Amino acid sequence: MNSDAAMEKDKNQNQDEENKSSLVDKIQQLGQSNVPQAPDSNIHVLTIIGQVEGHIQLPPQNKTTKYEHLIPQLIAIEQNPKIEGVIILLNTVGGDVEAGLALSEMIASISKPTVSIVLGGGHSIGVPIAVATNHSFIVPTATMIIHPIRLTGMVIGVPQTFEYLDKMQDRVINFVIDHSKIKEEKFKELMFARGNLTRDIGSNVVGADAVEYGLIDAVGGVKEAMKKVSELINQTKPKGSDSE
Repeated sequence: MNSDAAMEKDKNQNQDEENKSSLVDKIQQLGQSNVPQAPDSNIHVLTIIGQVEGHIQLPPQNKTTKYEHLIPQLIAIEQNPKIEGVIILLNTVGGDVEAGLALSEMIASISKPTVSIVLGGGHSIGVPIAVATNHSFIVPTATMIIHPIRLTGMVIGVPQTFEYLDKMQDRVINFVIDHSKIKEEKFKELMFARGNLTRDIGSNVVGADAVEYGLIDAVGGVKEAMKKVSELINQTKPKGSDSE
């Protein structure tokens, strides 16, 4: 029996080493790896990192989050009865405005409790994504860059182009105002500020300042986010359901 137990232990150790080696290979080759969810967890974690990729494919060396990958995940989260809450982890430089707004609207329309954490950065179109959840957190060292909408590449210089930009910018502003506590005047002041960003228009808002302005709900990280989403889940459950 002792020899059988020793052989089983060696087999398990070898399997663990193979799994670790496989994970390391994935991280080295792809720069990322899917984090397995705990089998009994009722909270799903969704990451938005790098640049939000929209209709145009970015160069392979760019770290991106493809919106066409996230949309099916959000639908699956909504449909899966085992998932009772969602945490959105954000460390993004921004990206495609329409794709970012689409993700923001989808997150805001999920019927289950949602909580976001801004880690590192939640810049540009990452701002509406961060505020789309029921509750938002930002770690003390994270920053959020707020600036007017920009277009890259060749732009046709006709009035219709600028009207389109104006309407797109209004969509971003209105979404942020509707889903956070920041005042419209303050948000526009930060967006069009001069001198805060070197040779550019806009503002770089750090941790506690984002909370002070009403853009983000609270300073906090993973522990606080897990506690909050659990509270929100309990609030949505019918009374007496825990005792069943």
